[in-house]
Amino acid sequence: MHQVTWPDFYFARHGETDWNRERRYQGSRDIPLNATGRKQADSSGVLLRYLLEEAGADPASFHWYASPLGRARETMERMRAAFDMPLPDVVYDQRLVEISFGKFEGLLHEEIAREREALAPGQRDAGYWNFRPDEGENYEDLAARLTDFAQRLTDHSIIVAHGGVLRVLRHLVEGVGRGEVLNWAPPQGVIAHFTGGGMTLHAAQKTW
Repeated sequence: MHQVTWPDFYFARHGETDWNRERRYQGSRDIPLNATGRKQADSSGVLLRYLLEEAGADPASFHWYASPLGRARETMERMRAAFDMPLPDVVYDQRLVEISFGKFEGLLHEEIAREREALAPGQRDAGYWNFRPDEGENYEDLAARLTDFAQRLTDHSIIVAHGGVLRVLRHLVEGVGRGEVLNWAPPQGVIAHFTGGGMTLHAAQKTW
């Protein structure tokens, strides 16, 4: 895998879906935001505007990227609504789509556990990085996609994508161990700021 130099960027995971709430594997399925997810997206937009203002950064100078799945698209649209200025068009990049869980998509975490083939977060070791379900991807596949995507990140960017993407970014950018990121629960309704090889999470005031 090619070594890349990651620029500073802001990342938001999409808002909650019903499948998130049910602890159901959604992966590459196009599941919409629920009412809570829409509120999270709105709050994340206000938070991002505040963070950029505090940094003295011009939102119009950023590159805006998102996964093309509907839950990420709507999150991005709602976040951008917090800015009262023209913004560059969003680039929807297939490489930002969530990791595919293949045949497990649509199943509950508890159902996956009974299959004894896949493990939910909190039960994984570093070797799980290379586990690929039937018709799906493993985390190394996702890492390859994101490393390829990184080649276009030549300036500050804003990205809206998925929990699995955020896990892998922590490994690629921060160097956090595979076992740790695989068992970390990426939050919704927050902004992750990657800068200088580290990540800082900023939380919006909870209104949902």
